[in-house]
Amino acid sequence: MMKKIFIICSIFLISCNSKIDKKQLHLLNGYWEIKEVTFKDGAKKEYSVNSTVDYIKLDSLTGFRKKVDPKFNGTFETSNDAEPFRIRISNDSIYMSYNNDNNTWEEVLIKLSEESFSVKNSQGLIYHYNRFEPINITP
Repeated sequence: MMKKIFIICSIFLISCNSKIDKKQLHLLNGYWEIKEVTFKDGAKKEYSVNSTVDYIKLDSLTGFRKKVDPKFNGTFETSNDAEPFRIRISNDSIYMSYNNDNNTWEEVLIKLSEESFSVKNSQGLIYHYNRFEPINITP
């Protein structure tokens, strides 16, 4: 009985501590909408409707992130504003490093799959994103 409990606990701990592989980074490409922010104290703020979504384009270890406005015909309205970033890998962690004229910051990638990703910033806020499904209402 103890052996079974040990095996189950070991599997649980390993699955909770899974690391993101560099080969998965291509999954960041695409449209994402914020679903939830978890604050340092554990409080959460949910986002049920978003007027803008994030578009991420990553090529090798450099990319950009920009806000786009989804339209009801399945298209997006966008501007020329984009936030460039670089991927930095350190101590088995993957960071999205941003640097512009006004600010420099990093977010550590803590979860990444085809359907969702999460990042944590230096203030301890965790941002949870889900892949955006375009709205297409045509007459």
